[in-house]
Parts: sequence; C-alpha cells; structure tokens
Amino acid sequence: MSFEQHAFISYAHIDNEPLTPEQKGWVTQFHATLQTMLSQRLGEKARIWRDAKISGDDIFGAEIVGQLANTALLISILSPRYLRSEWCTRELREFCDTAAQHGGLTIGNKSRVVKVVKTPVEAIDMLPPIVQLTLGHEFYAVDSGEPIELDPAFGDRARQLFLSKLSGLAWEVAKSLQALMQAQSAAPEPAGPPKAVVFLADCGRDLREAREQIAIDLRMHGHEVLPAQQLPQTEDALVPELQAQLARAALAIHLVGRSAGPIPDGPSERSLVMLQNELAAELSQQGALRRIIWLPQGVQGERPEQQAFIDALQHDAALQAGADLLSGDLEALKGAIHGALRRLAEPPPPPPPPAGQPVAHLLLSEADRTGAVPLIKLLRARGLTVTIPVFVGDAAALREANTRLVAGCDALILFYGSGDEVWKFHQESELRKLAATNRDGRRSEWLGLAAPSTPDKELLQALAEPGLIDGLVGFSDAALLPLLAALDPARPVQ
Repeated sequence: MSFEQHAFISYAHIDNEPLTPEQKGWVTQFHATLQTMLSQRLGEKARIWRDAKISGDDIFGAEIVGQLANTALLISILSPRYLRSEWCTRELREFCDTAAQHGGLTIGNKSRVVKVVKTPVEAIDMLPPIVQLTLGHEFYAVDSGEPIELDPAFGDRARQLFLSKLSGLAWEVAKSLQALMQAQSAAPEPAGPPKAVVFLADCGRDLREAREQIAIDLRMHGHEVLPAQQLPQTEDALVPELQAQLARAALAIHLVGRSAGPIPDGPSERSLVMLQNELAAELSQQGALRRIIWLPQGVQGERPEQQAFIDALQHDAALQAGADLLSGDLEALKGAIHGALRRLAEPPPPPPPPAGQPVAHLLLSEADRTGAVPLIKLLRARGLTVTIPVFVGDAAALREANTRLVAGCDALILFYGSGDEVWKFHQESELRKLAATNRDGRRSEWLGLAAPSTPDKELLQALAEPGLIDGLVGFSDAALLPLLAALDPARPVQ
C-alpha cells in the first residue's frame, strides 16, 4: 500500500512548551528542521504531521487512529511525561497494532517506530517490545553526570549538536522510507554488491558522540551497523548475543575512553567494553574478523580498573588479536575505518597457476563470460591455465586486481564478442598504457574474434593479420596453433 504521510510525530504537550516566551517549543523546532532535512534527502516535500492537541488528557479520537493507518513511520519523542501520558502511549500502541496489519512493523532489520529520547527515561517496560529493543536517538548530552537536553536555546554548542543529530536522523528516516517503498514495489531495484557488516562496539559515555558520528557515516555508506537493538543486561544472555552478532560482522570497531561504560549483571563484573573486546579477540584469532581499537590520544581511565584495561590493550597481544591499535583524532579514525572496509571489498587474489603451466588471460566483457566457455575449455585441454577479469568490487580494487592478472599472464587474448568497436578501442588503449607490465616482452597478445558477426569483425577476419584467432563461427584447435607455438616454440603442436 502507499502511505499518505511519511511520518507522525508523537509527543507530550509539555515537551513543546518554550523555555522563554520569545522562543519556539522544542518539538516545533524539531518538526520544522526535520521537515526541511528530510525533504532535501527525499527530493520531494516530506509529509510529516503531528497532533496539535491541547493536553495529553484529551479523549483519544478516531481521527488519530485513521491517520496512523496511512502513516509510514512513527517518531516517538520519549520523555518522563510521555511515559505518564495515556494519550501518548495509546498513540504508540495503536501505531504498532496498525503497522503490523499494513506493511509490517519492520523494514528489513529496522523498526517503523523511530525512538527519539529527548530526556533519559526509565521503566520503559510498559511500551511495546519493539520500542524497548530499538536503539534510540539520544537528543541529550551528559555533563558532570547530569543529562542536558540538546535545545538550541542553550547556545551554539547545543544548537550544533541538535542539528547534527537531526541530520543523522533525517538520513535514516529517508533510508527507511525508501526501503519501505521498494519493498512494496512490484519491481524492486536490483541491489548492488553487499557491503560489509560492521560491529560498532558500545562504549563509555565520553565517546558516545564519536560513536554516533561513526555509525551515521557507516550507514550513509550503505553498511549495516550492529548492534541494531538494545543488548541484554545480564551476562548470561549478553555473551551469546554478542557472539552471534560478531559472527555476522566483517569488521569490529572498539572505542575505548575514560569511562568504562555499563557493567552487565554477572559473575565476571567486567564492563561491556571489556566483554566486547575479549569476545571479538577470540573470533579474530580464528581469522574470521578484522578489528580496529581506538584510544584517544593521552586517554586516562576514570577508575583504576579502566586504566588497567587501557594499559593491557597496549601491551597484551591476546587483547589486541586481529586489531589495528590506533590513537589520534576522530577524522584519522574514520579514514582508517574506510581504508579497512576498502581492503575487505577487494577481490581475493587469483590462485597461482600450477608450476610450469602457461597462463592465458581472456580480456572480455562481463556479458561474454558464457560465450567464452568453449575457448576456455580448448585452452585448458591444451594444458594452459586460463584467467578472466574480476567484475565485482569497487573501482580501485577492480583496477588493481585486473592489472595484476594482465601482468601475470603469458598470453593475453582480447575476446571481441559482445563488446562493440568503442569497447575494443578502449581495451586496446588501456593495454598500451600497461605495456610496461610486459616484462622482457614475454607476453604475447592476441585478438580473438567471437560471435556475433559485425562489419568490423568481418573486415578483421578478411585481413587475417598476425595475432588473430578467428572464432566467428566457433573456436577450433586449428585456430589456436599460432598461439600455442608462440608460448612454446619447441613444443610439438598437433
């Protein structure tokens, strides 16, 4: 189904009362800014609505229920008053019930309820389970142990953080809306190559802002970031959950700062930061996980046990297993993360050919992989190792891998099949640039004509110049005799 509204903002009226008479309410500012940012990301005017109710004690109207059925996402602004408001909690429950019947309550691994935590709240067990488990967007900072709401009225720093958080929220809302529309489309767009899953370990309060920036950056680049839901708070339930999530990840990132972070209830009394690192190190020792550990420059633990952990990370090889240990600023860390992800995306190097076997590389288009099979079989039957280009990976990785394949072959065959004259010209131009890789002139280069027939190919066939392998009507052993002779002049060819 299609939705009339992109999102509905559910909030308690008291949370929109301005701090001073000349200012706008917090929810009003939140709504207006999100409207602009989301419109820019969607490329159309975002349809966001909220009920301008006078108080949270009004009678819950049928109009609200009807509107919720036509809304894609619900943005729930949690606060102490929100939890006490029968109106607000009813909106939340009604949306969850309605969403379950209209498109489902989740989109992939994301909830259609977007949890915004304006003020820290407790006792959320009264809310629907999906809201309890969903990681929220925290619109407050902790200063000297006290939560401070991110209200632009508090100055430039609070305003910058408010806008930064909203920018990340708008991006995620846009991605959820796009995923929901694609799921409902009869012909969904083809997905690109899957991106690496990243486990972004929980951290202490002093690095929460840095962690959130990294999470937003990774999601903007198309990476799934774990954990995507609240983790269990008891050690016996937490450990298997962490092991399962780490097993899904290709890269784990650990931010270790002054604060030890939460300590799960359990016999070890180790912090969540320590547990995550130990479990990830065990997995890395099996070679299945790459890791980055970041210690801000000159960091000192607030408590003796945290300082001992920081010291151990720098000297204990077991705790560092599989990890690059970094220190420095946040931008350098982001650069290292994306560098690690690029390396993970690189195709594996081709296996070395058997000793003494010549290597023939077929330079072909992706559309010709099936059409080249008869030629590949003929070459292999003559004792050659055959390679073809790598087609999956980012541009830089593909270029590097394919350059290695060209440089490592004894005979290069430009397979002229589905590609047109422009494609052939481009490939020949690239080969001229790679002439330096032809060490000692040992590589011979050939042009293989393959179906379909074109005037250009028929002209080349008629000219029959040296270096041509004619396969317009099918490849034969006889057509390969010049190539085999060039690879081993002393070898008898029949």
